[in-house]
Amino acid sequence: MSEYSAPLKDMRFVMQELAGLGQVVSLPGCEEATPDVVDAILEEAAKFAGAVLSPLNRIGDTNGAKWKDTVVTTTPGFKEAYRQFVDNGWNGLGCDPEFGGQGLPRLLSTAVSEMWKASNHAFSLCPMLTQGAIEALMIAGTDEQKAAYLPNLVSGEWTGTMNLTEPSAGSDLAAVRSRAEPVGDGTYKIFGQKIFITYGEHDMTDNIVHLVLARTPNAPEGVKGISLFVVPKFLLQADGTPGERNDVYCVSIEHKLGIHGSPTAVLAFGDNGGAIGTLVGEENRGLEYMFIMMNAARFNVGLEGLGDAERAYQRAAVYAKERVQGAELGVKGGPKVPIIKHPDVRRMLMSMRSRIEAMRALAYVVAAAQDNAHHNPDEAARKRGQAFADLMIPVVKGWSTESAIDIASLGVQIHGGMGFIEETGAAQHLRDARITAIYEGTTAIQANDLIGRKIAREKGLTIKAMIGEMRAAAAQLDGDLAAIGSRQSAGIDALDKAVDWLVENFSSHSKAAHAGAVPFLYLLGIVAGGWQLGRSAVIARARIAAGDSDPFWPAKLATARFFADHSLTQAAGLAESIIAGAAGTLAMADDSF
Repeated sequence: MSEYSAPLKDMRFVMQELAGLGQVVSLPGCEEATPDVVDAILEEAAKFAGAVLSPLNRIGDTNGAKWKDTVVTTTPGFKEAYRQFVDNGWNGLGCDPEFGGQGLPRLLSTAVSEMWKASNHAFSLCPMLTQGAIEALMIAGTDEQKAAYLPNLVSGEWTGTMNLTEPSAGSDLAAVRSRAEPVGDGTYKIFGQKIFITYGEHDMTDNIVHLVLARTPNAPEGVKGISLFVVPKFLLQADGTPGERNDVYCVSIEHKLGIHGSPTAVLAFGDNGGAIGTLVGEENRGLEYMFIMMNAARFNVGLEGLGDAERAYQRAAVYAKERVQGAELGVKGGPKVPIIKHPDVRRMLMSMRSRIEAMRALAYVVAAAQDNAHHNPDEAARKRGQAFADLMIPVVKGWSTESAIDIASLGVQIHGGMGFIEETGAAQHLRDARITAIYEGTTAIQANDLIGRKIAREKGLTIKAMIGEMRAAAAQLDGDLAAIGSRQSAGIDALDKAVDWLVENFSSHSKAAHAGAVPFLYLLGIVAGGWQLGRSAVIARARIAAGDSDPFWPAKLATARFFADHSLTQAAGLAESIIAGAAGTLAMADDSF
């Protein structure tokens, strides 16, 4: 079974040529990311992903986390790999140097994160949740909380979790019923049960820092009455080290379709008198703070989709080159050939590869926008970066994960009957990818956020500016790239038309607008992905014209052309579904289903 190999050439290309690495590393606070440093980090991350994490991926799938008497034992090898991960400094790559991090740009940490997710999705979830806890405490934690928890979270000596969901409160967080009773000195006792808690219990570190949503006694109903609390697995002693066990226990872990190496815990808080926690920020602003974690997690789940898709593509491409079956079309009586010679297998591989390249480019460009939002000394540039990132994070999450499911399914199809057999490994990528479109907000939640908070609320201001950039880029697709330019321009027109309709109808025809929300997210993902691949094609053409014979450049032209002919052509139909599709969606009576 083949192991993961990081696509470093494409990663470097996207970082440098599309995401503007040179501009990012010129920002205040990002100067340490010199070309030599970036190359060294990418090379070492690729080695760790391929040699340490990838071999554990299959083991995690077949021999996942185990629970017994509140104790969770992770997959054999995970604990040792995590120790290497921490000792090598990977956990603090993009974290604040004040608390022991390396302070490197989001663009670089995004590329490294893709490698973790592609090589071992289940393992990568643990540091991902820790990063979310770090961000929430950085922004909303007290000085005491930061001093107590951040150094060990940043180093990875401790891990963090996000506790939202309850048995009766899934995506509807207004239904959260966990309670927090004040006991003085800013301390609370937490009572309740949380479900679907990723790495809520494990044996890889000596403490776990839970961030928990709960209600104080006089809290108002609904989301406005939710507060956020830090609840460690082990209470801290005076010297800051773990001491007495807190009253939070894992009562079971879920039996899941995929990501078996990642323990998904059911946590009980306060069954023995109350779990001790401290308030994060102000009372009743917990959901606001938790969304700091959620936004970071949503972007990273989009990277999970990208990683799962890349791994599925690599496995399928290797199989297609090795599997010999049938003669080549048009060669009568010819020898049996590898199935990569067959047109439909090539179509599937090109569909996988072109979408992966579009997903990667879009994610990295959004990462660079986040770097500008945080570090650019120009206020207007910071605002533009933040607005673009806010607009596109639902797309990176929703479109990338939905695409990953389809791409992983194509990987199974390329394997034929062997794809349905677990031993080939193709099925794992499909099973692992399936959750990505659900957790941290389903695709519909991403889409509703996109059309409501990100487009209708500001009357399309940010997306219209982006459409202007898209049109300028499409204008460069002339001459031998005119076919790509034509498809791109048609896609932009469809997107522009759908945006106008949404802005006009969001308030007056709310149900109709929301019926088209997911198709709109797909539309924006496809057109934005095509925008980035079009930019790639222009660069590739220039390199070829300058005499560069690297086969990387013709391959870039091929993927851009395929995406234009097979993905961008969907744009017009999606726009029609958005504008006119609500009639069919909403017409049938409930009892008729």
